[in-house]
Amino acid sequence: MSIDIVDLRSFYATPLGEVTRDLLLTAIRNRWDNLSGMVVMGLGYATPYLGPFRDEAIRSVAFMPAGQGVVNWPSSGLSSSALVDADQLPLRDGSVDRIILAHALEMARSPAELMSEMWRVLSPGGRIIAIAPNRAGLWARMDVTPFGHGQPFSRGQLMGLMRQALFTPVHWGEALYVPPVRRRLLLKTAKGWDRFGRTLGLPFAGVHVIEATKQVF
Repeated sequence: MSIDIVDLRSFYATPLGEVTRDLLLTAIRNRWDNLSGMVVMGLGYATPYLGPFRDEAIRSVAFMPAGQGVVNWPSSGLSSSALVDADQLPLRDGSVDRIILAHALEMARSPAELMSEMWRVLSPGGRIIAIAPNRAGLWARMDVTPFGHGQPFSRGQLMGLMRQALFTPVHWGEALYVPPVRRRLLLKTAKGWDRFGRTLGLPFAGVHVIEATKQVF
């Protein structure tokens, strides 16, 4: 069952939500430092991560699944968000250059069908970043964050999903090593937790961050 849009928006307005956005946006930016001239799409609840790309991309859109609900994005001006059937997007084949999946895979009725639809709308050579809760991590076991809802994944499951949909994984990362608690003192050390976890290659991160490309031979 999808988490409600009201709960998602409320979470990202909290200090814990702000830390989550900052850490995951850093992980995305480390892979995509400039999207000038590209069409960018977010699916699920990706608006916290789409904002920095609006001034770079030719077009950026936020699609939100029908079971979740939709909010206006950006908050002012013309809206670039829409309520959709995630398995049947209103886009032509190969019309998007970059896709961010956030709060999407774990909520999907069929993750395999969702990834097949991502492959359809992504341009040849285009790239996708999928953020999904780690089944071995603490975040998937506590429902105080959106990552504690839906289906968590192991690394092997995500790799299989990508390859089944004909994506080629090009980078694997993890984020959110800090425990999902709302104590401000602990949240101030969140970046240090992530640096420490990545350096040691610890397996208990809150989320997987996988980048894959669509290669057409």
